[in-house]
This record gives sequence, structure tokens and C-alpha cells, in this order.
Amino acid sequence: MISKYPLYINGQFIETPEKQNIINPSTGKVIAEASLASPAELESALSSARLAFDQGPWPQFSLAERKEFIFRIAQGILDNAELLASLEMQNTGKPIKETTFMDIPSSAKTFEFMANNFIGYLDNEELSVSSEARGRIIREPMGVVVLIIPWNYPLLIACWKLASALAAGNTVIVKPSSLTPLTVLELAKIIHKIGLPPAVVNVVNGSGSKIGQLLCEDKRVDMVSFTGSNEIGKQILQYSSKNVKKLTMELGGKSASLIFNDVDLDVAVNSSLTSIFLNQGQMCTAMSRIFVQEGIYERFLESFVQKAKRLKLGLADNHETQMGPLISDAQRKKVIAYIDKAKAEGGKVVCGGKIPENPELKNGYYFEPTVLVDVGVHSHIFKEEVFGPVVLIHKFSGSDEAAILANSVDFGLAACIWTKDLYLAQELAGKLNAGTVWINTYGMFYNELPYGGFKQSGFGKELGKEGFLEYVRFKSMIIDQSEEGKPLVNYWYGF
Repeated sequence: MISKYPLYINGQFIETPEKQNIINPSTGKVIAEASLASPAELESALSSARLAFDQGPWPQFSLAERKEFIFRIAQGILDNAELLASLEMQNTGKPIKETTFMDIPSSAKTFEFMANNFIGYLDNEELSVSSEARGRIIREPMGVVVLIIPWNYPLLIACWKLASALAAGNTVIVKPSSLTPLTVLELAKIIHKIGLPPAVVNVVNGSGSKIGQLLCEDKRVDMVSFTGSNEIGKQILQYSSKNVKKLTMELGGKSASLIFNDVDLDVAVNSSLTSIFLNQGQMCTAMSRIFVQEGIYERFLESFVQKAKRLKLGLADNHETQMGPLISDAQRKKVIAYIDKAKAEGGKVVCGGKIPENPELKNGYYFEPTVLVDVGVHSHIFKEEVFGPVVLIHKFSGSDEAAILANSVDFGLAACIWTKDLYLAQELAGKLNAGTVWINTYGMFYNELPYGGFKQSGFGKELGKEGFLEYVRFKSMIIDQSEEGKPLVNYWYGF
């Protein structure tokens, strides 16, 4: 029997007449049925979240009480880790090894970190601004926050946003991707069970084209936090301008990895494989452009291609699978179109570039890990995000050229530098237009460090103190201390 997933609004689970089938990209089969929000459900979520913030108990809870709830959400994720890992695997198609050891534990750790640290982030600041006055900077919750979640890391990115938003004292409406809503809807059950007050967290499912505009335009919403594509991000900017509100946006990337002659070749090759083929390349931070210094270029390319060909594509529930399917047939067609265009523009496919022939995989949305060379710097695939298992390998001579190549796109999300010369690496990192630079590693996200990009990769931060403070508004309080309580303004007109 197929599981049914209702919406979660104002502390109630609501089944709606309109529903959608949720597909397992690994098999092409229906695994669940999820309710879709209509304008009526959106109105209920918006009005409930607004009332819960303006008149409900959550913003008035002591910080210690709020901390306890944040910890209980973390524990609820851990208590349900096996279920959540299986759901994430089925709904996204990513290998079970990834969801078990990366997505679910990291989601719980985000809440644990925030519970342990947010109180210190909310400390009010006292300032002596002059001999006649003192000031205070007060940190308050933003209000009602809409969190729009992408399909590539449905639970983890929801938790990044939700942990900060809740710890700051906001009420929240979460809109997961309609392709991958299951783990966020399951998280709603965990939140309900621990007794969070009604309407503090609401989860509405539906396509962005049908409900995204209504959520972003509404004047009852104080903030929208979005992770997703540039195309949708630009639409959200337009929608939100109808009623001014705060925005944070983590958008696309076309990240570059810079590999110098002095590296341990095996370490650089193995790590680079992970940096592009993890999660089938469906990562904003995927190192889809690998630049290799000319002294080791040929050896690196040969080793990389050999190992890419050995990556095991397979069903997501197999613990030996190293690469699963893409999220949908539409995404696979997009990847194929980019490769066809790259070849037409002079690029050469030296590995992959096609749908695998393995009959076991015929019903899923699989695509081989793909390596291209001889790609011109002005070609579409050099500059645009593919969001699939496709990498360009290119050579460079020195660090100045490497920086120019890395910075030659509109995105500025992340980069990697591989060298034993840490002085060179840190100097080069300062020249890269990227919000995160990994040196001799890839993909290590720490809750202590903020994450977010520059240029067309968006604005605002997730994680760390800086990510938390995105969900806080700052109020200045000025207290006059003039002698006899007569401030300068009292004498301005001289009456």
C-alpha cells in the first residue's frame, strides 16, 4: 500500500483533494502520495503562522525553553534516522550510503549545534555612544519566515534553515520541492510529536509555479529564505518586491578546482571524483570545472578517466552503489542537451556522455559519469550550471592564469585548491571570487562556519553565527543620559 503524506498546518495534518505521486528516480516507480496545497491551505498556513508569531507563546518562550525544543528535534531525527535515510534514498535516488552516513546525521547535528550556541548569538550589545546617551542593540526574531527547499538535499537544507529560524524565535512555513517532499513531511511528524506549539512550523507542499508566488508576495511574510536555481531565484525577487521583505538566496554555481603540480596525484584524483560525482553531480558546489597545472595534466586526466569509468552505477538501496540516478527524466534530458551543445562547440567527450546500457537500470534516470576536454572558455557548458555528473578538465600554467579561469564565470559559490604550498593556496584563495574555498579537501561543511556565495550565486549565509543572524532583526535603543534629563533636542526651538 502506498503511503500518504498530508500537509502540516497549525498543528494539524491535512489531506487535500489534490494529490501527487512521488517517484523513486532509481526505479521510476511511485512510492508515495503527497497532498498538494491549494490557495485555501496557503491562507490557513499564512494566517496561522502570523497569529502564532504575533500572539502565540513561541516568541515569548525563555531561551532555555526554546533550546530544549531545538534539542528535542535533533533527538527526534536521530531516533528516526533509519526511516529518514530510507525515505531520502527512495525520494531522491541518492545512494543509501550517502543518506545514512551524511544527510541524516548532518541534519541532526545542525539542530544540536544551534541549540548549543544560539543563546550567545542573541546577546544584546551595550554601547556608550556619547556622554549624553547610551545605546543598546537588541536582537529580535524576524517574524514569519518562508523557507523554500531544493530537491537535491531536501532534509539537510531544510534543517540548515529551520534550526536557525526556530532558534531565533520565528514562526515558519516550509515549502519543500514538490519532487522531494517526503522527509520534510516526515520531519513535521517529529516536530508535532515533541509538542512544539501549533503553527510555529507549517509544511505546505506544491509546485513553485502554483504556490511559490503566493507565499513570496504575501505581506504577512517578513522573510524568504530560498535555495535553488537562478531562474527561480529571479522570480522570487520579483514576487517579493510586491511587499518588501528580507531575502536570503543560495543559488547556482559553476565551481572550479585548481590542482597544482606538487599534489599527491592519487589523493587529488580520488577527491576530485567525489567533488563532481557525489550525488550524481546534483550539487551547487559541484566542482564541474577542474583546472590542472600542465606538468601533471596528462597523468591526472588519464587516472581520472580510468577511475570515473569504474564508478559503480546502481540502485540506490544497494550499499555498494557509488552513483545513483538523476532526479528526473527532465533533468537527464537537460544534461544530454548540454553535452550535445558542448560537442557542437568543439568539446570532446573522453568518458561517459550517455545513458548506461545496464538493463537493471533501465527504469531509472541514470546517466554515466562524463568527462569533457577541449572545451572553450566561451562555450555554454563552461559558463552555465549543468547540475549533473559532467566535468570539464582543462590545463593551466600558473596561479595567475588559474585565478582568471576560475573567476571567468558569473557564479561565485565555491572553489577548491590542491597544493602542498599552503602559502600559495591561501594567497590564491584571496583572489578567488567564491564564498567558500576548500584547500586540499572538498565538501566539508562545518556548522561553525557560514556558507553562501557571491555574484550570481546569491546573497546571505547559512550556518554559523552569521547564518543564524540572517533570521534576526536588529533594533537600536537610545537612552538619553543628559544632566537633569534635558537633552539637546529640548533646546532646539528655544521655548
